[in-house]
Amino acid sequence: MKKSKQFSRRRFLGASGKGIALFYIFPSLMVEGAPRISPNEKLNIAGIGIGGQGGADIDAAAGEGHNLVALCDVDENFAAKKFNQYPKATRFKDYRQMLDKMDKEIDAVIIGTPDHTHAVIAMEAMRRKKHIYCEKPLARNINEIRTLMEAAKKHKVITQLGNQGHSSGSIRRLCEWVWAGAIGKVHTVHAGCDAFKEVYCQIRNLDKINQTYEVPKGLDYDLWVGPVPFIPYTPLWVHWNWRGWLHFGTGTVGDWFCHVVDPTFWALNLNAPTSVTAETRDYDLKKHGLTYPPATKITYEFQSENGPVKIVWFDGNNQIPKPEGFASDDKPPGTGAILFGDKGMIVHGSHGAGGCRLIPEALMDQYSGKNAPAEKIKRVKNHMWDWIDAIRNEKQAGSNFGYGGPLTKTALLGLIATRFPGQTLNWDNKKMRFSNNDEANKLINPPYRKGWKL
Repeated sequence: MKKSKQFSRRRFLGASGKGIALFYIFPSLMVEGAPRISPNEKLNIAGIGIGGQGGADIDAAAGEGHNLVALCDVDENFAAKKFNQYPKATRFKDYRQMLDKMDKEIDAVIIGTPDHTHAVIAMEAMRRKKHIYCEKPLARNINEIRTLMEAAKKHKVITQLGNQGHSSGSIRRLCEWVWAGAIGKVHTVHAGCDAFKEVYCQIRNLDKINQTYEVPKGLDYDLWVGPVPFIPYTPLWVHWNWRGWLHFGTGTVGDWFCHVVDPTFWALNLNAPTSVTAETRDYDLKKHGLTYPPATKITYEFQSENGPVKIVWFDGNNQIPKPEGFASDDKPPGTGAILFGDKGMIVHGSHGAGGCRLIPEALMDQYSGKNAPAEKIKRVKNHMWDWIDAIRNEKQAGSNFGYGGPLTKTALLGLIATRFPGQTLNWDNKKMRFSNNDEANKLINPPYRKGWKL
């Protein structure tokens, strides 16, 4: 890029963090598509953790016409396909070296690493005023979430959580149904996920993790472990299966809550629960505590603007029960939710209330087609476009850290509750602690290993 163009683009992007009055901004009206952008307006984007979901995210950014200038992954073999797909991007293994060497050339960063490294990477990038797109869950513990939310406001960067369904048309339709009173006052939500049960519960592999394995060539395993206490390499958690291990992942609720409960959070304008209670089945913490339960039920109590709301989360072998009012041949979603109001129900799938519908059928007729509520939320092209458009137009994205942080935090409060099955944990959101369990409070900010800090 010529020097004059670089200056022009820099001046444009430098202004993008200024004048943001509200950290949490709902999308507004009207449908918009990506306008033609000049070379001066293109973002220079870096991708960190590109072998898995992060690879799809950088593809989405490139698809919007922006520049991928740097790619980073600790495993050169796992990420080889993406490295080869974008040969003009400078390659790195260590995100810190990438940010040091290419600081002035990077405007925004996409983070697709495992859960346990989201926070340290995002913080380092935000300190350098980089806009952030981070895969869900936003972080692995409550303190990390609070710190990232504060840093995003401090550094005036544009952020987006990778709960892609937040940019769908169906989640907007659901919100507008709720706001129009289609099902009356919402008092209870049953939500859950029955996917990938063998990944999230690794009880079957507990007797194998102490076996000795050689670290594969091309993998910087020490850097992959990052800030959490070091444990020896095993292929049982690199790659993908890390989601099922307490050391690195956040289980089913951490992985799916931000997709499935997002519609409820938005429609009811929720923030933090007042209490959380977890029940587990076929699970002994002393024997199985390094992984997650095969069956979980987590009950959250909220005080919403319209009164109390209960969200009950089911995962693994605990599935959403079939409610009264369903037809005999109708089934509850395996991964999705049911919103119960005093006039009816909304049933939907994952990722932005996919396939949402009203029950009873008469409500669908009453609130569909010409009778549909007025559109109160702007429809957007897609989740990546929404983030990039927010950067270009000096606003916040729909699932910015001010929204995605509390959503993730609620998931992780449930995760902590699984460590204390059967106990109701009372949450004081202002003090950011449990008021009745000091042992649970120790899990809010677990220590990093030596040499790492947030």
